[in-house]
Amino acid sequence: MSADVMQRIKQLEDELEKLRSQLKENAGEDMGMTSCSPPSESPDRMMSDGNTRSSKKKSGKERPFDFGSHPHRHVALKLAYLGWAYQGFAVQENTDNTVEARLFEALLKTRLIQERQSSNYHRCGRTDKGVSAFSQVITIDLRSSQFCGGLGVTLPENLDLGTKSKTSTSELPYVKMLNRVLPQDIRILDWAPVEQGFSARFDCQSRTYRYYFPRGSLDVELMANAAKRYEGTHDFRNLCKMDVGNGVLQFERTILSASVRPLQPQQVSSTEQYDLFVFEIKGLAFLYHQVRCMMAVLLLIGQKLEAPEIIDQLLDVENNPRKPQYSMAVDYPLVLYDCHFEGVTWQQEMEELNHVLSSLQRHWTQSAVKAHVLLGMIRGLEEKGNLGR
Repeated sequence: MSADVMQRIKQLEDELEKLRSQLKENAGEDMGMTSCSPPSESPDRMMSDGNTRSSKKKSGKERPFDFGSHPHRHVALKLAYLGWAYQGFAVQENTDNTVEARLFEALLKTRLIQERQSSNYHRCGRTDKGVSAFSQVITIDLRSSQFCGGLGVTLPENLDLGTKSKTSTSELPYVKMLNRVLPQDIRILDWAPVEQGFSARFDCQSRTYRYYFPRGSLDVELMANAAKRYEGTHDFRNLCKMDVGNGVLQFERTILSASVRPLQPQQVSSTEQYDLFVFEIKGLAFLYHQVRCMMAVLLLIGQKLEAPEIIDQLLDVENNPRKPQYSMAVDYPLVLYDCHFEGVTWQQEMEELNHVLSSLQRHWTQSAVKAHVLLGMIRGLEEKGNLGR
């Protein structure tokens, strides 16, 4: 091996040793800097914008929300929903496509409740698949900002009054919080503080349902007279779907009023088959599918397939102990129109009500235009073929 080659190897070995020494020095400086940095500014916690973030948050873990340090408040919530796309209001085992499922998703997401089981939850009505509501009411315990107490407020245990007591502040904006995360066809309208023992189910004074239908060829005057036969306290076992699986063994219910009337007052003297009518029924409580069964019988009377006396016969369970076979009225025209409570002061958030109103107006505009497009087609065909007269 030549002397030049040996000299070159020696130079490379010297350079390699220098590089190793520099790497050791740099490593020592890095360790020194890391050990001197405050924990809040350590490299693994620094954000690109200079802010800090906990190592838990960086690893995807969040500190559990401490519900125990917050007051909770028993409140009533009034909600409206279009039930056409849902399998009913109440949660079911075989589907999560219910209004109640969406509602509890929103309550959990906003951290207004910790879990359903401990939320002291009651509902006023249990609407079926496809049925809508304008004034459904629930009662529930929600997280509150009222450390000074108030109607329906329960303060956290071991409250340090010296540090926790605060001056009176506004309550959490329940309506706004929930509407921001709920589907567009489910809206919270109002909320109200209520006493701890208040129940949407047991303290409701009356429930009102509406069922919308077109005149068509029905004898609506005969239907209106027949509907009055429902009023009073009767055994409605022949006008409902048996629900013994849920422990319903008592079928007496009180109907406060029942009527069939045109939706628009000017349609009283009209004979137009496309005029809309409404069957409105108000009662203390209702059985499973009761309103749709009652409407089905009225439709049979309107078609003159049954006499009005059929209602009296169905209500006479001693002489007619078994329900006859007949089809229920369809679901989508039915609405839980009102749930009435005494002594409840509803809190309205006008900004949210305006949002709901605007959304419903847009929905109505689309539906009304589509309905009139269809009506125009029908009119054209009737005039062309001299039909439908």
